Amino acid sequence: MKNYTVRHYTSQDFAIWNAFISTAKNATFLFHRDFMEYHSDRYQDFSLLVFDGEKLISVLPANRVGETLFSHQGLTYGGLVFGDKIKLGDVIAVTKSVLQFLNHHGITILQLKLIPSIYNQYFSEEIEYAMFLTNVTLLRRDCLSVIDMTKKFEITRTRNESIRRGQKHNLIIKEELKFDLFWNEILLPNLEKKHNSKPVHTAAEISILQQKFPHNIRHFNVYHDDKIVAGTTIFITDTVAHPQYISGNEQKNELGSLDYLYHHLITTVFKDKNYFDFGPSHEENGKKINEGILFWKESFGAKTTVQDYYEVNTATYLLLDGILI
Repeated sequence: MKNYTVRHYTSQDFAIWNAFISTAKNATFLFHRDFMEYHSDRYQDFSLLVFDGEKLISVLPANRVGETLFSHQGLTYGGLVFGDKIKLGDVIAVTKSVLQFLNHHGITILQLKLIPSIYNQYFSEEIEYAMFLTNVTLLRRDCLSVIDMTKKFEITRTRNESIRRGQKHNLIIKEELKFDLFWNEILLPNLEKKHNSKPVHTAAEISILQQKFPHNIRHFNVYHDDKIVAGTTIFITDTVAHPQYISGNEQKNELGSLDYLYHHLITTVFKDKNYFDFGPSHEENGKKINEGILFWKESFGAKTTVQDYYEVNTATYLLLDGILI
């Protein structure tokens, strides 16, 4: 089995990291260093690069907490990233090299939060097999509600009735470049009231990210009589449109504001994407499902795919010897 060189990411690797991400088969703009580093003060970055000689063949966006390395906790998904030419045997060898490197640097546990398959450019499930070989523990499995836009899907009668309410109330949808109105008038009050929480991004942070990734982050507000009543921030990749934030005021059911907005996004704005990913409807680390939210997503025609979270003991790199016979 081939041995690869593994080392920490440094700021001098900025250009080669981003160049690799731009052509990888299982990466999105979330792995670009400009996105990862907006919250660098919150995490101890411990991202890794894997080389075959002088050639970069894999990266791992990650942060360290004590003796545990996390597939970056500031990102929605992650895991080992590969080029489109890599073979299964090479992935097994890379996995061994990474686990061995971590083990020798005092990191005993690796937690991977895998990228859902809908975001990949090509089949990219070699890492799942490599993890199986290490007797990995499945920590968590999230159910994502996704519309396959390449196939016919059906919006329910109830949802269509709500969409017509939006039309009847003459709601106006506007794409916006400023986030403050939605954050201050809708999102922050709702999260505080319903969940006693705050969004991951501040309005200032999401604005900076949007300026850096204008084609990947778009925002839409809904207005009734010139007053904002709902909005959403969409993260966009080559294959997927994903609502990162969704919220409406107390009139959302009466006005049909969110249904009207999402019907427009799904059938018009993002109709050429392969998938529309509503994301999970979970609470309690995936053990409970909010039935009402799940029902809403499925009423647009969404079906279920999964995102897995793994935990592996780094000492198990020894189990990856002699796999290819």
